[in-house]
Amino acid sequence: MDKLAAFARLIDALNDRVGRAVSWLTLAMVLITFFVAVMRYGFNWGLVWIQETYVWMHGVVFMMGAGYTLLHNAHVRVDVIYRPAGPTYKALVDLFGSLVLLLPMMAAVLWWSFPYVLESWRKLEESREAGGLPGLFLLKTVLLLFAVLVALQGLALAARALLVLRGAGDERGRGGEV
Repeated sequence: MDKLAAFARLIDALNDRVGRAVSWLTLAMVLITFFVAVMRYGFNWGLVWIQETYVWMHGVVFMMGAGYTLLHNAHVRVDVIYRPAGPTYKALVDLFGSLVLLLPMMAAVLWWSFPYVLESWRKLEESREAGGLPGLFLLKTVLLLFAVLVALQGLALAARALLVLRGAGDERGRGGEV
């Protein structure tokens, strides 16, 4: 039981750190978007690579922050039944959802994106836009990281559900709450 709880805590810590780190990109996105708008509409000037920067940042924040969002129970869910339910029911739903829905979906994302990302790396793919950013292959790699981080958090969710079902409790609670 202790190893299962330690495993869940380790994944929680990883996704928490990743989520907090990429959250700073939202500030950069706001500032860059403001700069682009002022330059475009105020001075009739703009560069494609600057515009692509905040679009790419948005993709990174969304994909790299998905595990963090799952950790903190912030994904969309129908709470009409789940929220008032007891811990055993919630644990069963979390276990089923993780093992039957989430993990197979993340496996499919990995399966289908890996050749796509590999081909992008082989070409050292760049933006298709004239004057766009180089390194599109790096952005596409985030697809794989997304699937791995969410799958890991799904495993942590399943581990925590097993602990509840075995009566070991869950000392941290969902989403790191104490």
